[in-house]
Amino acid sequence: MSMRRLAILAGLAGCAAVASAIAAETPNLGKPVSPQDIAPWDITVMPDGTGLPAGSGTAVQGAPIFAAKCASCHGDNGTGGIAAPLTPFAPKATLDGGKTIANFWPYATTIFDFVRRAMPYNAPHTLKDEEVYALTAYLLNLNKLIGENEVMNKDTLPKVRMPNRDNFIIRFPERI
Repeated sequence: MSMRRLAILAGLAGCAAVASAIAAETPNLGKPVSPQDIAPWDITVMPDGTGLPAGSGTAVQGAPIFAAKCASCHGDNGTGGIAAPLTPFAPKATLDGGKTIANFWPYATTIFDFVRRAMPYNAPHTLKDEEVYALTAYLLNLNKLIGENEVMNKDTLPKVRMPNRDNFIIRFPERI
């Protein structure tokens, strides 16, 4: 074996020894997370509605919730404020802020998932499921996608056909 090969092998062996020593040391911060700790945050809703919880709501029920918890950022009737507008429908989404629910979002279930997970901005994950259904119904109604008294629940929400649904290219469809 040449000296060069021996030097390379010795270097690799040294790197492996250092890497395993580093991996064995931890900063001893935090504590192990149990499945019970993760469960409240394991709330993903899939496009087909898998993961939607029990509950229901209508746009009529969602209007006062929106006024109390959402309008300060999204403006009256979702027309925009310090946060993005949620309505009105525009024929095409644009890069300069023209993405609204009706012209961009592909699935109504994604609206539910996002609202439940991230809204309101100042207190995410604090809305009850019934409030999220009502807010989702309200947003769909503002965008003229459902009627104000249509009930949204785990059976009806996945059936709402979004106008932009077929305008996305799914990179890895087998993963869905």
